[in-house]
Amino acid sequence: MRICYRKAVREDFGRINELFMEMLRAIYGNADVKGYQAGDLDHYFAGKEDWICAAEIDGRIEGFLSIEVHREAQNYLYYDDFSISRRYRGKGIGSEMMRIAEEYCRSIGFSAIVLHAEETNAVARGFYEKRGFVLLRNDGTRLCLIKRLE
Repeated sequence: MRICYRKAVREDFGRINELFMEMLRAIYGNADVKGYQAGDLDHYFAGKEDWICAAEIDGRIEGFLSIEVHREAQNYLYYDDFSISRRYRGKGIGSEMMRIAEEYCRSIGFSAIVLHAEETNAVARGFYEKRGFVLLRNDGTRLCLIKRLE
């Protein structure tokens, strides 16, 4: 198994969209989900601060983490969408993508990462908690988690 972590490019849209829909089906237990629409990911491909970390395994994207920079009163990195194909879960790929994103966070001088997890998705919540994320607030059906970097 040959793994390469890289910035996603516009041509990766189709595969990223497939992984996104796989994630939605798993979370909601429903096959009738809608993926990204044209233009939804354009800001990640614009060559600015926001980007998508792609995990390419043997030439095919099998995971992605979309990363947004939020410059506000409290600057933070935001993990928007995060999906690993079912076949490759539990192999450290997600952890490595998060490590890469943390490195990026530090490189731009930030010390906090924020994400949302569905309240009902205990597996995802456990994954994040093992990696140092704690509850920031309850946003209804979604929990907002934060990790402060040292």
